[in-house]
Amino acid sequence: MKLTLEGLEKDIPQWEAGGYQLPKHDIEKVRDATLASPVWVHFGSGNIARGYLAMLQQRLLDAGHSDRGMIICSSWDEEVVDGVFRPHDNLNVAVSLHADGSVDKQVLASVAAYIKTNSELPELLRIFENPSLQMASLAATEKAYSLRDASGGYAPALASALEAPPRQPGHLMVLIAFLLYRRYLAGAAPLALVSMDNFSHNGLKLFNSVHEIAESWVKAGSVEKAFLEYIGDPARVSFPWSMIDRIVPKPSEQVREMLIADGYESGDIITTAKGSKATTFVNLEEAEYLVIEDSFPNGRPALDKAGVIFTDRDTVDKVETMKVCTGLNPLHTTLAIFGCLLGYDRIYKEMKNPLLRRFVTRLAYDEGLPVAAHPGIIDPEEFVHEVLTKRFPNPFVPDMPQRIAWDTSQKVPVRFGVTLKTYAARGADALEGLVYIPLFIAGWLRYLLGVDDEGNPFEISPDPLGPVLQAKLAGIPLGDSGPYTENLKPILSDEKLFGIDLLESGLADKISVMFGEMVKGPGAVTRTLEKYCRE
Repeated sequence: MKLTLEGLEKDIPQWEAGGYQLPKHDIEKVRDATLASPVWVHFGSGNIARGYLAMLQQRLLDAGHSDRGMIICSSWDEEVVDGVFRPHDNLNVAVSLHADGSVDKQVLASVAAYIKTNSELPELLRIFENPSLQMASLAATEKAYSLRDASGGYAPALASALEAPPRQPGHLMVLIAFLLYRRYLAGAAPLALVSMDNFSHNGLKLFNSVHEIAESWVKAGSVEKAFLEYIGDPARVSFPWSMIDRIVPKPSEQVREMLIADGYESGDIITTAKGSKATTFVNLEEAEYLVIEDSFPNGRPALDKAGVIFTDRDTVDKVETMKVCTGLNPLHTTLAIFGCLLGYDRIYKEMKNPLLRRFVTRLAYDEGLPVAAHPGIIDPEEFVHEVLTKRFPNPFVPDMPQRIAWDTSQKVPVRFGVTLKTYAARGADALEGLVYIPLFIAGWLRYLLGVDDEGNPFEISPDPLGPVLQAKLAGIPLGDSGPYTENLKPILSDEKLFGIDLLESGLADKISVMFGEMVKGPGAVTRTLEKYCRE
């Protein structure tokens, strides 16, 4: 069974015998219509797009609710386009892994085209200049939205791009601003720019970055002021907020072997020069949530008929805050950090450790949920219960702590900082009662030493602030008895990291004690967990 249009048509009985759900729409007809009159273009060719978002659009196509697919732009690693996507006619297999061990396999054909944003910019311009385009979405991680480096200044290459729309935008935010400018010049058709990245107020972050770029162009006299007014008018260009939640790990060798046993011939996993792992299948968990602010000035795909919830901004904010700051992301990050320290290679294995299970359970129920607003459309306690009893323990979703630990410094301000600010607003007594958030912070600092609980060195996951933070902790060996004040003070006082100044708040002393307990020697992390997470 080869994953090509020819292979689908040739081997239909074998695909069906293997339990694969095949596309029900006219693939070629949909692709022609999509390229002629595109409605949805997405930036980011990662697994969340190729697995979850493409699945949503296929539901619409197969049910007759749409006659056009989506277009995916590879804005970071273009090698995957020529190495994986195009050789397989833009097809993809989504493998949904249920906690009970059952599996759903579906061939997705809803992606009409993949575009390389650097080398195929003219094609992307044609799409953005087409008034039929309704939505441009992004899934690019938090750091893609940042215009400044750790020192607060613009990188030299970005600084030059802020003087005028560049012919070849490199930075994703510059590219989005440039494409919007070309759409403005082509008639200023309305459009929705939808961030589907995993942080609160993502639409606002996207707007601020794009607006700052456009404003710099106006100040430099490179573009007319009316362009700034265009993107600042939500009746013409909107930036809806969203909350997306579906765990989509890197391609699993276990899933690959299962597909090969079916007779699948297209399951090779490639590693690109940039380190991306890509293949023709995506393995993902069964649970899915996508909530979007219903603000689409040019109309939108009927994704509500595919399970997407459209609502008002306030509700999106509450759902996002519940998930990102309480119900899932802080728990995931906690397991990632302590999983690396304790030598785990899979999240589900950590949930078999009673100490870690109690840690994240108490973090959620004792310190997260008490300050989480109820969004109305999703019950926070039911959400957390599903996360802790079904999603994280699911052995068929082989997610790795090392993957979740990427860019932790960029995640902490939202996943923990928002909750810390809420407690700070309630007063010193509320902050003083916290145990598990301080325990996470102490564990993260311990992780940054790059030595596991057995005393073995390991490489921390990529993080833009990793080297800076590690330099501040330099000279603290395992077995050190302190004091750590001079090392920890500049980190714990950084409001950008934690939302509040932990020194002024009074939490720094508690965190320092916990950190000291974790660096006493081999096994100290486990002993510290036993102290604070005992039954």
